[in-house]
Amino acid sequence: MAEVQRPRSAIVVGAGAGGIAIAARLAKAGVDVTVLEKNDFTGGRCSLIHTKDGYRFDQGPSLLLLPGLFRETFEDLGTSLEQEGVELLQCFPNYNIWFSDGKRFSPTTDTAAMKLEIEKWEGPDGFRRYLSWMSEGHQHYEASLRHVLHRNFKSIFELADPRLVIRLLLALHPFESIWHRAGRFFKTDRMQRVFTFATMYMGMSPFDAPATYSLLQYSELAEGIWYPRGGFHKVLEALVNIGERMGVKYRLNTGVSNVLTDGGKNGKKPKATGVQLENGEVLNADLVVVNADLVYAYNNLLPKEVGGIERYANKLNNRKASCSSISFYWSLSGKAPELETHNIFLAEEYKDSFDAIFERQALPDDPSFYIHVPSRVDPSAAPPNRDAIIALVPVGHLLQNGQPEHDWPSLISKARSAVLATIEARTGLSLAPMIADEIINTPYTWETKFNLSKGAILGLAHDFFNVLAFRPRTKAKGLDNAYFVGASTHPGTGVPIVLAGAKITAEQILEETFPASTRAPWTTNAERNSGRMQREMDERIMKEGVITRVNSNKPGGRRGSDAFEGAMEVVDLLWQRMVPLLVALGAVVYFLLFVR
Repeated sequence: MAEVQRPRSAIVVGAGAGGIAIAARLAKAGVDVTVLEKNDFTGGRCSLIHTKDGYRFDQGPSLLLLPGLFRETFEDLGTSLEQEGVELLQCFPNYNIWFSDGKRFSPTTDTAAMKLEIEKWEGPDGFRRYLSWMSEGHQHYEASLRHVLHRNFKSIFELADPRLVIRLLLALHPFESIWHRAGRFFKTDRMQRVFTFATMYMGMSPFDAPATYSLLQYSELAEGIWYPRGGFHKVLEALVNIGERMGVKYRLNTGVSNVLTDGGKNGKKPKATGVQLENGEVLNADLVVVNADLVYAYNNLLPKEVGGIERYANKLNNRKASCSSISFYWSLSGKAPELETHNIFLAEEYKDSFDAIFERQALPDDPSFYIHVPSRVDPSAAPPNRDAIIALVPVGHLLQNGQPEHDWPSLISKARSAVLATIEARTGLSLAPMIADEIINTPYTWETKFNLSKGAILGLAHDFFNVLAFRPRTKAKGLDNAYFVGASTHPGTGVPIVLAGAKITAEQILEETFPASTRAPWTTNAERNSGRMQREMDERIMKEGVITRVNSNKPGGRRGSDAFEGAMEVVDLLWQRMVPLLVALGAVVYFLLFVR
């Protein structure tokens, strides 16, 4: 059999974080890459808004979390954040979190200050329980890095491995909500709120989100919250520059109409062969990587005549989506010293505010919201003695599917009034007279500017049946040489997660389309997860995990590590005996769900 020929060219549709990162990775592997972007800027939602008066706003993300994943991307490309001129500024405190009575909580990486803050609300024993929560958050963080963020799930059958499933169940607590789990560590309602609101980063309610996502606030408290000087887009700008040095070509203001295929020759699965632009131009390539919103792409870019795509697109339309937002970008005529770089205002009716967003797809009567003041940590974001402010108000996504839409102009006005009134009531700051200019992004803005299905700013939701092998695959359904990267494919949303996903997709492309002898020009996920590194991480997870804590409290019981080894011996035996049954059962389930 002739050796597989390596792909010579690739087209990446969309210059968001994932598209920019995978373009650089493929170029490093020797592929001629062209990135096509419909807008006149790179970065997608991770882009900047500049005003003629000298104000700068982060259009989307404004908190740099999980810095290790950013560093890994740059190191894999043979450089570093520092070498590329990206300066990260740490935010102190992480936030000011404001409650309805004007009291506030200020989480920080300063352990001594955090001890005082916790004990103020939780009493003398509170800090011990906080440290236990941090220990579990560390467990969620480490297990997620290896088992989720550094691993691909190409098939539902990969979840048939009971060794993996048991590790995930023990280490990640995926079937318990983060709100319920937080109640095991914190006695007061307000501290439960403080340690659960961050699920909004994933576009989820803390009453639905798996406890796994405590890793987000663990990361904030263990590694800090950072802001790139010059705006979040500086990170993406650096990746664009790295790619261009490797030969990546960027074409802005270049919308794609559809992905082209060879139609499936000689009874083979169809292959992607390039794209047709909105102006009718045809561009051919050996590979197509789609960084456009995945649900939008299945409905608008992929060929419906290819078997299964139209049906799958309809299924995706009915999957649970994340929330949208009304975002206000305010140029102030002065300073707002009452506000820190990051500020969270939590609704008094906490659960109802989330139910309004995720159950009723509306704006809560009393919304929680986020205020970002980039000029507090980076004065270049505004003219001297002035502030730039972003107010992000989470709201339900657009309804579509024939349902009557909300009166969005009315909701926008209501959101603006609620934000200004809440800030004044809790901080004493009268912000309205200081607003010299205003820009607004609505759910319709997110939908039209970035082709986000339903205006959902974080793509598909992240409940259990929308992650791991249940999340849409990184390879396009029914097509060869067509792949996805971005928020709605594996592993999920958020800039660091998408960067991890770019590595996963790039390695899948190398594995499936390059000669078998090809080695990735970086340390692969498989290499990271093998041998000594894997054993060390497993030992840490299981030492700090549920088994150890539970068994160590039983007099005369086996030590946690011994119990774990014994349990795994049983699992291995079951695996050897039951694998044929599991595969057969999985095949039946697959047939019932996807084929029949």
